[in-house]
Amino acid sequence: MKTARRHKIVFTALLFTIFLSACTDSGQSISTEPPPPAPSELSGGEKLFNNNCAGCHGIGAVGTDRGPTFISKIYEPNHHADPTFHMAVKNGVRQHHWDFGNMPKISGVAKEEVDQIIAYVRWLQRENGIR
Repeated sequence: MKTARRHKIVFTALLFTIFLSACTDSGQSISTEPPPPAPSELSGGEKLFNNNCAGCHGIGAVGTDRGPTFISKIYEPNHHADPTFHMAVKNGVRQHHWDFGNMPKISGVAKEEVDQIIAYVRWLQRENGIR
């Protein structure tokens, strides 16, 4: 009887793990595909992203072993609105959707530059079916 109960508990835990995996999009997979070329009106945001963010978030925002991808439903506008990105740059972010540690604040990036970075990231998201 103890063995049957133990098997039931293990089976339930396994199902729960599978369910959580299916319901969450950690977005941690790292793409080896180059990002699509950005439209000319977003080239400033792309350059700013590459200079200030890509070290952790990857060229094309695909993520690295140092930071999560933004090509994930977790970072869609309805879940992480544009002001959230502004606050992250200004204040840093405590680890919550990832296992990379806390994000430090990013100095030397003006609000207008963050707006350009966000426009580039939102374009990348739309290109990958994230609205």
